Amino acid sequence: MAGLDPSALQGIDVHVHVESDGHGQLSLDDELLAASAKYFKAAGDRAPTVEQIADHYRQRQLAAVVFTVDAGTATGHPGLSSEEMADRAAAHADVLIPFGSVDPQAGQEAVRRARRLISDHGVRGFKFHPSLQGFSPDDRRYYPLYAVLEEAGLPATFHTGQTGIGASLPGGRGIKLRLSDPMLIDDVAADFPGLTVILAHPSVPWQDEAISIATHKANVYIDLSGWSPKYFPPQLVRAASSYLQDKMLFGTDYPLLTPERWLRDFELLDIKPEVRPKILKHNAVRLLGLGG
Repeated sequence: MAGLDPSALQGIDVHVHVESDGHGQLSLDDELLAASAKYFKAAGDRAPTVEQIADHYRQRQLAAVVFTVDAGTATGHPGLSSEEMADRAAAHADVLIPFGSVDPQAGQEAVRRARRLISDHGVRGFKFHPSLQGFSPDDRRYYPLYAVLEEAGLPATFHTGQTGIGASLPGGRGIKLRLSDPMLIDDVAADFPGLTVILAHPSVPWQDEAISIATHKANVYIDLSGWSPKYFPPQLVRAASSYLQDKMLFGTDYPLLTPERWLRDFELLDIKPEVRPKILKHNAVRLLGLGG
């Protein structure tokens, strides 16, 4: 399979979940999957495989950053194999860009595994979900893990803001929203200036904090996934169309939100015409070092 050619793409979706390994294993237990699907009013296939994701995006002249989230310690549910996911994505290198996931609570094993994912499986970045994984990203216990990413020159995407996982369940199934306050990630961005940090989603209820961090730190970006653009907070839209136009990234949260719906609603957003290609593709090309 040929490699990714940015010039042949309409956009690069930097936030796509792999929630099935194709062998019957899902990324979350049934209760959490059902809660997030209800929260997003998701329809269609809730857990497409790597191959199905590749087909979906190829048909639409889009590329996708794909990942799973290993939250085994916090949830008691075994995570999907990032190793297998990355290896399968390699067969679709024209449209898929694999990110790895390790459980930060695994300590030194997480550090060793991150190194292997980089050296042996070719991941192009890492995804963290502090609330789901049950860790505070500013805790220095996790700094050796960030150091591996910084050394390799790979970006780290952090979930920020509220989450549909655990929504409407008693106690939210123990998932703590405060762990996804972007101000905790500001410490990481400050202490690892060579690490590219992506703040995922409109960071409600901390949207102003996320905008402030991305404005203040050259190594911080924002991905616009998890919300239909028509629901974006107005200050996020203003920033995306003006002073943060080089820091915003197209992302959906597929399969919970489809690229078709996101792009349709993005067309109606008050964004300058010359800025749209940056958000849809060019910023991601530069951030991920894709050339083109």
